[in-house]
Amino acid sequence: MIGYVLRRVGGAVLVLFGLTTLLYALFYLAPSDPAVLTCGKGCTPERLADVRHAMGVDDPIPVQYAHFLRGLVAGRDYPSSPTPRHCPAPCLGYSFETNQPVAALLADRLPVSASLALGAEVLSLLAGVGAGLLSGSRRFRWIDGLVNGLVLTGYAVPVFLVGLLLLLLFCVVLQWLPFPSYVPLTTNPLLWAQNLLLPWVALAVIQTAAYARLTRAGIQETLAEDHIRTARAYGLPERRIILRRALRGALLPLVTLTAIDLAGIMTSAVLTETMFGLPGVGQLLVGAVNQIDLPVVVGVTLLTGLLIVLANAAADLLYAAIDPRVQLR
Repeated sequence: MIGYVLRRVGGAVLVLFGLTTLLYALFYLAPSDPAVLTCGKGCTPERLADVRHAMGVDDPIPVQYAHFLRGLVAGRDYPSSPTPRHCPAPCLGYSFETNQPVAALLADRLPVSASLALGAEVLSLLAGVGAGLLSGSRRFRWIDGLVNGLVLTGYAVPVFLVGLLLLLLFCVVLQWLPFPSYVPLTTNPLLWAQNLLLPWVALAVIQTAAYARLTRAGIQETLAEDHIRTARAYGLPERRIILRRALRGALLPLVTLTAIDLAGIMTSAVLTETMFGLPGVGQLLVGAVNQIDLPVVVGVTLLTGLLIVLANAAADLLYAAIDPRVQLR
């Protein structure tokens, strides 16, 4: 087990190193001048010279990349007048539009996106696994057809339409909930959950459909295996067979999908954050693109890659906990 964990952690580190190299090459070694892009609209020659000197783009390429990597682990200083700009580790860059380190901007927005992602993921798993379990264990019955119909509807309805309908119904017509505005969990947990309930539901619709379909397929496949027939021959209760044997085998592909979805939601739920007025990472990325704030775009992209790599590494470790046979590979 220890060797399995070390291999997965080592692989994640190598992937992260390759990711940082690729991102640096794409954004900073492109034919266009990164200093011009970072300086933004209405940039004066004096400010452009200051940004170019601060970014160090006049240094040789190996030196620039070494400074970039060193900033990730030890921080760096961006020389500028009258005082240097300090970017503490992990330094993902410095936004000259807002005069703040990119990591500080992400730290302000990440709790919002994390709250949205975790809540939506919990709802999706509870509803999706429950529906898939109910459908897969009752194949070709009326409940199976009902769940399949709901799954197809969930796939077909876009998230912005679900969000608009929820806002119209619960905030305008019924007036059961206020229009969402983010409240930190530490300030008021009840208001935190109340304001995020509608975004959670809107974002969970498509994920619930995906989880239900995947769970249904896994349950049906596992119920056809020999060890299930053996358990039935020994007279074990059907509920115990489904919950302890069939469901455990069906969880393996679900772990990977959940890990990728959770990492992706935290940085890509742009429509949901915009529709419900949530100041998350998605809105930060949209604003950075509109303002051509290159360091912020690079920082968000690097954060997305980091979350996906960590989520996949966590999924690999969960495989070993769910299926002991994984430890041998």
